[in-house]
Amino acid sequence: MRIFFTGGSGKAGKHVAAHLAEQGHDVTNADLVPLGHPDVADLRVDLTDIGETYSAMAGLARMEELELAEKPAYDAVVHFAAVPRILLTTDAATYATNVLSTYNVLEAATRLGIRKVVFASSETTYGICFAQGERRPLYVPVDEDHPTVPEDSYAMSKVAGEVTARSFQARTGTDVYGLRINNVIEPHEYAELFPAFLADPSLRRRNIFAYIDTRDLGQLVQRCLEVDGLGYEVFNVANADMSVAVTTDEVRERFYAGVEQRREMGRDETFYSIDKARDLLGYAPRHSWRDVLDDPSAAVAPQPDGK
Repeated sequence: MRIFFTGGSGKAGKHVAAHLAEQGHDVTNADLVPLGHPDVADLRVDLTDIGETYSAMAGLARMEELELAEKPAYDAVVHFAAVPRILLTTDAATYATNVLSTYNVLEAATRLGIRKVVFASSETTYGICFAQGERRPLYVPVDEDHPTVPEDSYAMSKVAGEVTARSFQARTGTDVYGLRINNVIEPHEYAELFPAFLADPSLRRRNIFAYIDTRDLGQLVQRCLEVDGLGYEVFNVANADMSVAVTTDEVRERFYAGVEQRREMGRDETFYSIDKARDLLGYAPRHSWRDVLDDPSAAVAPQPDGK
């Protein structure tokens, strides 16, 4: 596929854009800074400018494309570009940048007849991650039906993006899939960050004790591109296990006492439900911090007979 990928130079985007290129796709990175990957075309685009967005999406990406008999069109758009969290700029700038760029990307994509759009939403839409003080989910595991009522500018922009995306899908019939991406973890960050998480599980409360490995995020985006006909859908995106070493029972006792539990959960199962992505997309996360670090909760006490 020829893919117009926005935000391919960001923390998550650089891994996903490279993954798609490695799968044989023709990827154009539309960003304010270049990725510099040998198999990804870089195009500087200000996505808050509708003219630039249209021009980039309707135009060429590589010099080699001049040799083609006709100008190639894009088959899909993957929209990851955004101010990635609060406190990087003003709240007003965060909201305005994210909402306007998402509108422009969807407007251009649907007007140009592109039939698949995958966009990055966020775990923050549930109102827990950037809440003032402590906020607990209404029930666990948190699935896509959980209310999205955030108070911060970043999460508000992501909820607005979902509403915008749903409206464009209803107007055009384009497949538009939103990804409520949890805390993005690069492989090298297991050794750097997770020892602290294993020592103090409370550090992961705001992320609903979940995470997403960039490699599994790439797989999920690939599945979104391969699965057609779902219309508008949003998916939680996380790995299968928690980002802490304590069990689900221990997390419930310590952090979620009194919170409704809607089904039985596995010992290490994520509280950020990925059942929908598994069922509709065939998502099958493969990676875990346990591949890199020892799980202290897995140690077995010696028996009296020494066995």
